[in-house]
Amino acid sequence: QVQLVESGGGLVQPGGSLTLSCAASGRFFSIADMGWYRQAPGKQRELVAIITSGGSTNYADAAKGRFTISRDNAKNTVSLQMNSLKPEDTAVYYCNARKFSLVYWGQGTQVTVSS
Repeated sequence: QVQLVESGGGLVQPGGSLTLSCAASGRFFSIADMGWYRQAPGKQRELVAIITSGGSTNYADAAKGRFTISRDNAKNTVSLQMNSLKPEDTAVYYCNARKFSLVYWGQGTQVTVSS
């Protein structure tokens, strides 16, 4: 069983920055593709960014140029650096790990962008 624990959410003003972290248990992390998703109230969960086990990254259009995903395989962590935050970035952010048919989710962390 893989456990994913997110941290780093909170309230930030528009234009501000926030870094989310996800700590994963087990050996699965090093071979898994890791991702960050988000779900705003009344909306479907959507992909924000992913990073493969080999380090390749892909971003949703809304995240390009503002967010950076990274991973530390030695520490079993994946991070999401978010800059120039906008009110529309407000959502619950979820960490995701997947490999083949195995998919795991964290419990989510709230990010609120408001003045």
